[in-house]
Amino acid sequence: MNYTTDVQRRQESSTSLHRSTNGCREWRHTLASMTALDATDRRILAALDDDPRASVQLLAQQLGLARGTVHARLDRLAKEGVMRKNSVRLTPAALGLPMRALVTAEVDQDQFDEMMTDMAGVAEVIECVGLAGENDLMIQIVARDADHVYDITKRIKGCRGIKRTATSIVLRELLGFRFEHLLEKTHGGATVAG
Repeated sequence: MNYTTDVQRRQESSTSLHRSTNGCREWRHTLASMTALDATDRRILAALDDDPRASVQLLAQQLGLARGTVHARLDRLAKEGVMRKNSVRLTPAALGLPMRALVTAEVDQDQFDEMMTDMAGVAEVIECVGLAGENDLMIQIVARDADHVYDITKRIKGCRGIKRTATSIVLRELLGFRFEHLLEKTHGGATVAG
């Protein structure tokens, strides 16, 4: 089997596009489907971190790249799901939801798809990840206050397939979600961006 065919086969088996019951399209990625960023991709993304509203033309000028190169790279990164939606940059407090909590859950695997459909209907769930270990899921929620956290966790417990949950309130964010420092390093540790 040649390299291209092997890569295509792995991508097809590790990334699938499906339509959920509410009609939304979602990407499911596994670690094998991750796109490797080269030095040019990293420079473009680091520049966007500095100025998220920068135009393609401005990025090209700042980085000494052709405008077409920047445009093509950004299109590819968007199509491959490398970049997240702009809405994830919002702070929950700006939406009137200043409190965060982490909910771990044990799930009946036979009802996993139904549970995920129900979970997607809980608007205050901002992230849900599968875990290896004692719990099956880690669910991050945002809320107005402690009473709202209680109401949300009741709705999560009501999702089909949820066996049990445990909730921890976030008191303070000590180190926020970040990637900028990773843009400066390659897998081998050599610096590739300023």
